[in-house]
Amino acid sequence: MTEDRPFAHQRRERIVDELRRHGNVRVRDLARLLEVSEPTVRRDIAALDARGLLTKVHGGATLPTALHPGRTPARRNRPGTAPLTIGMVVPSLDYYWPRVVSGARAAAMALGVQLQLRGSSYDQAEDRRQISRLIEAGQVQGLLLAPTLDGEGVGEMVDWISDLPVPTIMVERQTPHWTPTASQLEWVRSDHALGLEMAVRHLHEHGHRRIGLVLSESSPTSAHLARGWFKACAELDLPSDFLVRRAVSLHVPGHRRIIEGILDRCRRSGVTGLIVHSDPDALSVAQYLTEQGVAIPDDIALVGYDDEVAHLAQPAITAVRPAKARVGRVAVEMMVSRLVEGRHRPGQRVLVLPELNLRDSSVKRPESL
Repeated sequence: MTEDRPFAHQRRERIVDELRRHGNVRVRDLARLLEVSEPTVRRDIAALDARGLLTKVHGGATLPTALHPGRTPARRNRPGTAPLTIGMVVPSLDYYWPRVVSGARAAAMALGVQLQLRGSSYDQAEDRRQISRLIEAGQVQGLLLAPTLDGEGVGEMVDWISDLPVPTIMVERQTPHWTPTASQLEWVRSDHALGLEMAVRHLHEHGHRRIGLVLSESSPTSAHLARGWFKACAELDLPSDFLVRRAVSLHVPGHRRIIEGILDRCRRSGVTGLIVHSDPDALSVAQYLTEQGVAIPDDIALVGYDDEVAHLAQPAITAVRPAKARVGRVAVEMMVSRLVEGRHRPGQRVLVLPELNLRDSSVKRPESL
């Protein structure tokens, strides 16, 4: 199905990855690899060339030979100076974050800066260790951070980050409360609240008037999704009481029992559309529904969030996809701008809009209407 082929931003990320790996790429090879036409690949290469991420040549592309016109050189043209180095600490290297890192690396390559990556965990103590190691090495001029900002000690963590000796920008994070210290921190993150609104409005447009939301218990994203949920339900005059905060992915002990309880509540309350965060949880729900003979989307429509593996389900799951690579790119561009312009640049806080990828789990086929 065409939905399983990479979308434009996915294709372009793959092209940049192949370029970094091989140094040059050919249109013919990329078309075969990505399962698209050669004109489509040429359009992708032209778009990447316009952003300075590669140099278009006859029949393919090579690594960029210069910065994109109009961008501030990151010390590249200053004789005798080393390139800027930006440290990046992310909580995971196997889900969600690889695409953020890929975008950051692409921007760093285009701007002529180096990126030092460190993996952490969803733990403040480990965050501090990894950040401290980068600082102590004395090689980074700025930091992109995705710290844990829930639980105890959040205020202390924010103060500690604010006191670091190099500029910092938070990635997919923002301080949960206003304080004089927190008010000075910059961040770039996905607009998850809007993403959830998009999911609710999509189901509403397809006739669903009782919708449920299943949120991950410990994800930093959940608070933003809950805000989007209540906002969308209020504006559409929908009940907002069906909000479950439980993890239901396959590795969670007792996940089948939890899903059974959620679906029993769906039947009793007349819910016909369900939004599940995140993808592994949505796949677990889809698998259980199929085993129980519940038709998707005829009996219940399903929408996931994150769009990391939603396309692997049967049927493929409609999902909200945060622009992860774009978040990484913007974070690097913001940091380079801050390092080059210094205190003269006003602080920035950027929201990056997600998109809704429609698949078979939420839209009934014509013969079912």
